[in-house]
Amino acid sequence: MLAPMTETTLDPEDRKIITLARSARARNGVPEGAAVRDETGRTYVAGTVALESLELSALRTAVAMAVASGAKSLEAAAVVSEEAAVPDADRAAVRDLGGPETPVFLAGPDGTPRATLTAG
Repeated sequence: MLAPMTETTLDPEDRKIITLARSARARNGVPEGAAVRDETGRTYVAGTVALESLELSALRTAVAMAVASGAKSLEAAAVVSEEAAVPDADRAAVRDLGGPETPVFLAGPDGTPRATLTAG
């Protein structure tokens, strides 16, 4: 489910996680940056993990960080990438913690919002 979005349709907290995801991507020089916000408003930020023995997308890494830190649910997620879609496995990780209606925001490398998906 892909819904077009613009900067003006985003709430400030959602713009914040896109900015954090973009910063992680740029800072680490990785293909993707991601950020998730938990039920308390805490954010978890990650980039793509590409080791010889471990490969994780930025979004799955951010979800894992939230779980490892004790998050009980997610309010929203954001991915900044050149890609035009968020893989099903990444959305499934968000769904596992946040539920099927959790928004997943997709933005380009410059932070321009492209679409809002749901985790479901």
